[in-house]
Amino acid sequence: MGLNLLGLGHFNPDNEITNRFLEDLDIGTNDEWILERTGIHSRRTALSLDYIRETRNADPRGAIEAAEISNAQMGARAAELALERAGVAVSDVGLMLGGGCAPNTVSPAEACNIGAELGVEAASLDINSACSSFIAGVYMLSLMDPAKLPEIVLLVTAEPMTGTVHYDDRASAVLWGDGALAAVFSTKERGRAELIGQTFRSDPGGHDKVVVPRLGHFRQEGRTVQTFAIRKTSDLYREMRERFVEEGRNFNFIGHQANLRMLDSVCRRCEIPEELHHSNCEFFGNTAGASSGSVVSQLWDKWTPQDDICVVGVGSGLSWGSYLMRFHDAGN
Repeated sequence: MGLNLLGLGHFNPDNEITNRFLEDLDIGTNDEWILERTGIHSRRTALSLDYIRETRNADPRGAIEAAEISNAQMGARAAELALERAGVAVSDVGLMLGGGCAPNTVSPAEACNIGAELGVEAASLDINSACSSFIAGVYMLSLMDPAKLPEIVLLVTAEPMTGTVHYDDRASAVLWGDGALAAVFSTKERGRAELIGQTFRSDPGGHDKVVVPRLGHFRQEGRTVQTFAIRKTSDLYREMRERFVEEGRNFNFIGHQANLRMLDSVCRRCEIPEELHHSNCEFFGNTAGASSGSVVSQLWDKWTPQDDICVVGVGSGLSWGSYLMRFHDAGN
């Protein structure tokens, strides 16, 4: 089914991990090396910079306590913006879905932690598919009977990814940032946009290619995952373009913000014009499941009733999915 989008919100912490900061850690990297391989200038972190300098996050179990803002608080901040844009009160939320790569607790569900911060009194549960969690949540909602869903559904993906990084590992340290994304959907009220064409697929045979252990550091097979991400993103973009391009409408592209070089490769392969490609990883890093949707949210006031946005995500599992966000006049 199509999903009526009433509001979208994002949040990123204030603390900034610049390329100079990473260079000063003396882990064998510098601004030129990072930009050449990733295109990333800086990232945001919930951790204090002193904590990273002093501990390198060698024991990631300390990161939750060391964070200056909790994952639930990040998710709540994104949700507050989404609710404000939607003109919806917390008390109107009838179902809350969460999920992400690195929840602060295995139990309860992160949706319950975020819901407690917001004051939500509704069924709250996680749909967790790592970097594809937001897209997986959108896909699951699209499969449900609208008549059995509450009128207002809140979907939140909060990602404290810097807490999973060992800051002696330059390959990981240069990539990750923290952030949160939230969306308010309605089964009855028509909003600024509608989500259509939802897809989600997985290949569990690749489950070991990208891993965040319960009590350990992030690890991945970088070259394998990058090749997978470029191929699947290109395939999904072409599929969506074939299905949904309409004359007179802008077919924008926003991919998973893994790194700018990966996205540049997709744009070359698919001949996507520069003016129709939008990203934020250059200054926020890879914010996992919050990444692609946060680009839409940061540009919320830019979109017009002539804009379609092809959003594509990839993640561990291995998994990949997409949706089309079609803007229109709210009253039509």
